[in-house]
Amino acid sequence: QVQLVESGGGLVQAGGSLRLSCAASGRTFSSYNMGWFRQAPGKEREFVACISTSGFSTHYADSVKGRFTISRDNSQNTVYLQMNSLKPEDTAVYYCAAAPDRGILAVTPGRYDYWGQGTQVTVSS
Repeated sequence: QVQLVESGGGLVQAGGSLRLSCAASGRTFSSYNMGWFRQAPGKEREFVACISTSGFSTHYADSVKGRFTISRDNSQNTVYLQMNSLKPEDTAVYYCAAAPDRGILAVTPGRYDYWGQGTQVTVSS
């Protein structure tokens, strides 16, 4: 069982930056691949970024590549999402999620077993 708690969301102007954090409970955090997803009103939940158990492998959605960076600190049971050059279209509730390591990084929500409650990110124009 893994419990996830996101923080760091808020209101920012376009072009600004935010850093999201996701703190995980449990001693098995380092055995999970971690992902960030987002959901805007009236839209489906979409993949943003994911990172392997070691942190050596990452994958990003095309819409955030070059602007967002995912990282993790296994000693702190925390995964981060650094978001730079934010755009109004980045406005959404952001969720972190944990997936058992099945050898490949997952980009679909169904591959993730545990989810946080979400944190709101609002980017004003």
